[in-house]
Amino acid sequence: MGFSPATGGDISLLLQQQGQADKNSATAAARKTGGAPAQHAVREAAEDFEAMFLAQMLRPIFEGVETDAMFGGGPGEKAYKQLLVDEYGKAIARAGGVGIADSVQSEILKLQEVK
Repeated sequence: MGFSPATGGDISLLLQQQGQADKNSATAAARKTGGAPAQHAVREAAEDFEAMFLAQMLRPIFEGVETDAMFGGGPGEKAYKQLLVDEYGKAIARAGGVGIADSVQSEILKLQEVK
């Protein structure tokens, strides 16, 4: 299956919706159990770290992608391409990512317990 801008947009939207549903579930679970807002902040920090890591891993993939001279290029393309890669990283992390956020979250919570 090939990649097209239309397909990429659909995948991005799907990842965003899944990530939002996961966040809503986590928020509801924290309310039921009386979870501290700090745990939610820790989870967000862990997901932000994973998103940044994933964006760094995706960047070399998109560096080799050439654009059509007729419809692409221009001075803003490099900047917007980097922003797009950052958003892909965020979307993947929100949708469950690759498991880095879980490890980072557990390590942060361990460090908070040790005083």
